[in-house]
Amino acid sequence: MFRPLRYVYSTCRMTLNLPSVVRMSDTSNPTEVDFSYVEIPRYNIDKPQALETRKARLMYQSRKRGMLENDLLLSTFAKKYLDSLTEEQTMMYDRLINTVSNDWDLFYWMVEKQPTPKEYDNEIMDMLKKHAKNEDRLTLRQPNLQ
Repeated sequence: MFRPLRYVYSTCRMTLNLPSVVRMSDTSNPTEVDFSYVEIPRYNIDKPQALETRKARLMYQSRKRGMLENDLLLSTFAKKYLDSLTEEQTMMYDRLINTVSNDWDLFYWMVEKQPTPKEYDNEIMDMLKKHAKNEDRLTLRQPNLQ
């Protein structure tokens, strides 16, 4: 009856004795590694890709940001505008959502709480800012994945 609890307790006791971050070297001796700052790998935006494939990827990435505020704003923006964007505009949008490493920065630029850096201040950002204002006062809901 109490076996699952004993198992959980013993597993926790074992893991408490392990170093927090361990990497196995070639000699199979554990070595401590400092992962206090890990840079997120950047997506290769310039990788050749068909426009429809790029738009499909951007639709998914707009919905799955990891921050609910951006999920909501970017997914509804993508649903409304992505199909009508030109290839150049699609590349601008791709660069915007895939090179900014901090989602809070992106959010603050969209809601105009911080100034947008020059490299991201373009027509797509202007469209995003207008979309974020929600001047029609519509209830925004993430679109369903297809």
